[in-house]
Formats: sequence, C-alpha cells, structure tokens
Amino acid sequence: MNIFYDENMPFAQEFFADFGQLTPFAGRSLTANEVSQADVLLVRSITQVNQALLAQNDVLKFVGTATIGVDHIDQAYLANRGIPYHSAPGCNAVSVAEYVMSCLVVLAERYQLRLMDLTVGIVGAGNTGTRLSEKLDAIGVNYLLCDPYLAQSGEDKREFVSLEQALTCDVISLHVPKTQTGQHPTFHMINANVLAELKQQQILINACRGEVIDNQALLALKQQGHGVKLVLDVWENEPNILTALIPYCEITTAHIAGYSLEGKARGTEILYQKLCQYLNKPVEKCLADFLPDSGISHIEINQEYDEILLNQLVKIVYDVRRDDGLFRQHICHQPSVALAFDKLRKNYPARREFSALSLGMEQSIKSKELYRLGFSQ
Repeated sequence: MNIFYDENMPFAQEFFADFGQLTPFAGRSLTANEVSQADVLLVRSITQVNQALLAQNDVLKFVGTATIGVDHIDQAYLANRGIPYHSAPGCNAVSVAEYVMSCLVVLAERYQLRLMDLTVGIVGAGNTGTRLSEKLDAIGVNYLLCDPYLAQSGEDKREFVSLEQALTCDVISLHVPKTQTGQHPTFHMINANVLAELKQQQILINACRGEVIDNQALLALKQQGHGVKLVLDVWENEPNILTALIPYCEITTAHIAGYSLEGKARGTEILYQKLCQYLNKPVEKCLADFLPDSGISHIEINQEYDEILLNQLVKIVYDVRRDDGLFRQHICHQPSVALAFDKLRKNYPARREFSALSLGMEQSIKSKELYRLGFSQ
C-alpha cells in the first residue's frame, strides 16, 4: 500500500509504517503526477484535494485531512468516485484555545487590563469555541457564546446570544469554519458594516479562517485611526497575505494557532485510527507512545492563584510574542511573502500545550483554577 502524507504531519512514520510504503510531500506544491500512485492520501489544509490533483490517480482508496476544516476537500468529487474521506475534528481545539489564552495574557499585561473584568464573545461554539469557554470558565472570565446552528438545533442546552450581542463584548474571538452558503455564511461575516460598529477599545481575534474577516475593510478601518486591537493568526488569500495590515496588529502569526505538537499530532493519530477502521485492523498505537517530555515538565507552586501567576505559567509553556516576533521578522523582510509565510509554518518551532507542564502544590494551596485550565497534576 502506498501512503502519501504531508511532511508536516508529526509522527506519521511512527503511526503508519506498518501499513506499507510511506512517501512524504510538500503540501502546497503537490502535483497530480506526484500523487498518481497513492492508495492513501493524508493532507493538511494547504492541499486542495480535487479533480485536478487526482486526475492521474485511479487507485486511491482513502483520503484523510489532519485538520478540523474540510473546505480544501472536494467532497462531491470524492463521493462521485466512491472515495471515503476523513477529517480530524477537534484535534487542535485545545491548541487554538491556548493560543487565545496566551494572547489575552499578553494583551492584559500590555494594556494593564484585568482579565476578570473582561467579557469574551466566542463566535462559533464547536470544538474550539467550547475548549476556549472551558478555559475561561476555569479562571472566572465571563463569556458569551454565539452559534446560530447550535442554538437552532435545540440539542445544545448552553445559552447562546446573537452575533450582534457577541460583537459588543470586550474581546471577540472567532472560531467558525469558512462557508459561503447556508443560512449563516461566514465568508466576510465581519465586513465593513460590522467593523464600523466596533468600539475603539475592543479586541478582535481571528484564529479560524482568514476569509471570515474582510481584510481590505479591516485595513481601511485601521488606516482611518480606529483603535480596535487586532490579533490575526489567519489571513485572506494565504499565503499571499495583505502585509499592509501587519503594522496595525497587536499580535500577528502565520496560521499556527493550532500548531502545538499535541494539536498536530492528534490529527495524525485520528487518521491512523480511521485507517485502521477502514482496513479492519486493530488500533495498537497511541499518541502517548511518541510524545517527548517537554523542556520544563514540572513546577512547584507556593502561592494561591492570581493573574500574575497565570501570566507567568502561560508564558512558560507558550508565549505568543515569540511567534509574533518571528512573523514580523520573516514576513516583513523577505522578497516573497508567500514563500516566507509557508516557510514559517513548515519550520515552526516546537510548542507544547499546558498539559505538558505538571504543577505541584501543597495541600494548603487551593489553586485548582490552574488544573482546570489544563495544566497537569
């Protein structure tokens, strides 16, 4: 069996070596000729799986994407050919939620904000939005959930608000897929009219899909002197992004919010499980078999929880300012923005999740918030 996989899928060799011949590929530049003999094709979001890519392949049996989103998969075409496909829903939800938490910690310090005084509008309450709400719950930060599909389903008993209500919050964090059809399309959901209603002191975070915000309208708003604070991990037209927006952002990164080692590797693990199911093979491997110890794996806590302690611990595991600095250095000083953007993603430095750090506490200290936030005991 010929298994072709994106070279940026962690532990692919470890998970799939027993299935046959493994061939890694560069996701952005994959051609129809390269993949013509693939029995199994495992991709990430930068690879468009469609008729053009598979035109020379008549043996493909299984497609998997190690990502939450599937807008890069031509589902109708695969269905017409009878080729099953699988995604990895929720694989990097924790990673994205912790990216947002790091951004909030950094901005709270930068502008002397008290997190407990903020309300976060979470737009999109699926896997990622839910993980973020749980982390905010853990440290007592108020939030409002906006998800019209879940609200209309009647099956989700959480309380939901309208998009208009969510957009009045101190912080707006976007966690929706990119859609252009349906009752609530998200393409340019945040357009010029919506942006014009934002308050000067609000924080707008986009860590889902770049096309959810009209980037040209956002640039025009900032050029007019609007004070909204921007955190952009995703951009329209990646990797050919609107570089003129960069100087107006508080934090800018190269679509890496979900790029923790655990987040990326969970996608690999989920596809391994799906391929085992497809081939009727037993699942014999798990992610814990391969994850290395983190550089700092244990810390003793000798004080009760407060926002200063939170700031310190979050930054020990993941300080988003590192990625912001790398982004500005490489994107702003390279002749090819697209190549620099993809290079940053391909060579992304190792990053762990909160769970990689265990905290020891004396029994008299009751800082359970930190365990609920995701740190290990």
